[in-house]
Amino acid sequence: MQISDNHGKLATEDRILAAAAALFGRLGYNGVSTRDIATAAEVNEVTIYRHYPRKRDLYVAVLAAELGRVSLRGDLLGEIAQAADARTALSCAFEIISATVMREPELLRLVLYSSLELSADLDVLLRRHLGELVEVISRYLEPWILRGDLRCASARGLILALISIVVFHRPLYRAFFAEPANPDLAFEAFAELCLSRNDPPRPNGSAGTAG
Repeated sequence: MQISDNHGKLATEDRILAAAAALFGRLGYNGVSTRDIATAAEVNEVTIYRHYPRKRDLYVAVLAAELGRVSLRGDLLGEIAQAADARTALSCAFEIISATVMREPELLRLVLYSSLELSADLDVLLRRHLGELVEVISRYLEPWILRGDLRCASARGLILALISIVVFHRPLYRAFFAEPANPDLAFEAFAELCLSRNDPPRPNGSAGTAG
């Protein structure tokens, strides 16, 4: 009986987290009530408060669960390690960021809403998970910066710039232009600023992948 009760408790909590993640990701923290989440999860609102005393506690649980799913693809990291030149290494870094960030669009929206709607005390949680992504990729690009093949003062700053291209290119493009967004073009323009003049030219048609 105890095993069955525990299983039911986990199933209920999973439904609450899944419903909350979908609603928070679509409408933000302030746009969702616990009643909305209870309806979507098919539970009583009191049940939510039994698991999470405050709506903020539920949001933090959702964010932590989604951040825990972030992982870097080892095959793409291997491509950076084996890159023959700085351009290839930079392209691989861009591909890793694109594959990681765009694989979890719900998480991306949760992170953005967190920065806009909630206090800075969530930064520790974000840094614990996302900071590792920046640090790992930075270590692979650092040698190219030290050799002068990438004209950049900071590997971290370089990675943050690539993340910005992936995250903000599409909404910014929609705001300024009518044609479909192409993050690869933004990456190519950025890469030309970073690459040393000694770096070999990129063959036509071989762009990074941004999904």
